[in-house]
Amino acid sequence: MNMIQKTANTEISNAQRIYVRNHKRHHYFITVMRIIVLLLFLFLWEIAARLKWIDTFFFSSPTLVVTFFIEMILDGSFFVHTGITLFETLASFFLITIISLLFSTLLWYSNTFSEIVEPYLVVLNSLPKSALAPLIIVWLGTGTDTIIVAGVSVAVFGSIINLYTGFKQADAEKLKLIITLGGNRFTAFRKVILPSSVPLLLSNMKVNIGLALVGVIIGEFLAARRGLGYLIIYGSQVFQLNMVITSIIILCVIAMGLYQCLQCAEHWYLKHK
Repeated sequence: MNMIQKTANTEISNAQRIYVRNHKRHHYFITVMRIIVLLLFLFLWEIAARLKWIDTFFFSSPTLVVTFFIEMILDGSFFVHTGITLFETLASFFLITIISLLFSTLLWYSNTFSEIVEPYLVVLNSLPKSALAPLIIVWLGTGTDTIIVAGVSVAVFGSIINLYTGFKQADAEKLKLIITLGGNRFTAFRKVILPSSVPLLLSNMKVNIGLALVGVIIGEFLAARRGLGYLIIYGSQVFQLNMVITSIIILCVIAMGLYQCLQCAEHWYLKHK
């Protein structure tokens, strides 16, 4: 009997090792292919610019973008503009997370309040957020506060709706058990709703970080004198397309980095829960 059990355990262990090895090999393959696609795109872009297939005045080239990026680092403008955009994005993101969590909790606590407010949340979430930006500028003026509010306005309403919907889908049997044993709604929220909603909250945060960056850039388009959004608008006005494309690439790197940070947090939670 012990020999049979040891043989079964050995087979399971070997199968696990094979699965882990194949899984890692698949991820390495995907990573390598992504890098190859990116390098191929940059190579074709550079070749097209050098052979005059495209006009570098309008489309720039990888060499010109790298040269302009180095100039930004040397004169310090990279750290100023990138730092401001990153700060505004993180501030908007944290405000979105806190406001949406508190407001969705309040909606879950009071059915009457949720029935009154929910239609207005749907309308505000459906409203094009770029239409709100001029109003925010008129109300708050130009400055960092205005841009942060613009970033918050893009994602907060949808985030509240998503979290509230997730709260309502919690296990009804567990909630009934807590109430039966003498618990109150706060206990139910703390023991059932919040723990079961952590994956939803993390998934929601991954969406919100990108939307916060979009809102901040919209605000910088209209009401900023510093930041990557300002560089994009200014560069397009003076036909410095190297500035525009370099700023867009920096925004892509920021978005990817912030998303990867949240994805790592999600993987850590799923691994240790």
